Amino acid sequence: MISGRNGIDRFPPFLYYYVNTITCGGLDSHRRRHVSPERLTVQIHISSTDGVPIYLQIVNQVKYLVASGRLSPGEELPPIRVLAERLLINPNTVARAYRELETAGVVTKRRTAGTYVSQAGSPLRRRERLRILTQRVDALLAEARQMDVATDEILELIRRRDQQMQTGSKQERRHD
Repeated sequence: MISGRNGIDRFPPFLYYYVNTITCGGLDSHRRRHVSPERLTVQIHISSTDGVPIYLQIVNQVKYLVASGRLSPGEELPPIRVLAERLLINPNTVARAYRELETAGVVTKRRTAGTYVSQAGSPLRRRERLRILTQRVDALLAEARQMDVATDEILELIRRRDQQMQTGSKQERRHD
């Protein structure tokens, strides 16, 4: 902590990055059945220091969650006020993000029933999904170079992890 004027302690600016996990209720109204809290957990990370407007951070993260399949078509997003309270932001910011998502075709609003992921799924075309992945690959490669890890080692690691994930998902299906 840094001692400020009037003897009041304040945190350095870099500590103002905060992460919030948003958990929606326990009833999936689209399917009319109870859903475990883990299924309805959506992680949205908001940073007040990265220069990107908060509403755009929400838009980009919801688009990613839909494109990655973590939010399925027909799933309800948290109500505007609930999301705003949990993220500690103005409800108008969340409303603007939801409007942007609706304009982009990612979500649909049902009067008095909430905001849902569009039945059409993610309108992100393959090109957009590849653009997102390209950014992540670029970051991975840059980090690997800093750690002096060869590209061949990274590719082998990716193959091993993919194989482990496929084996794990098959085992999970057997237990269900």
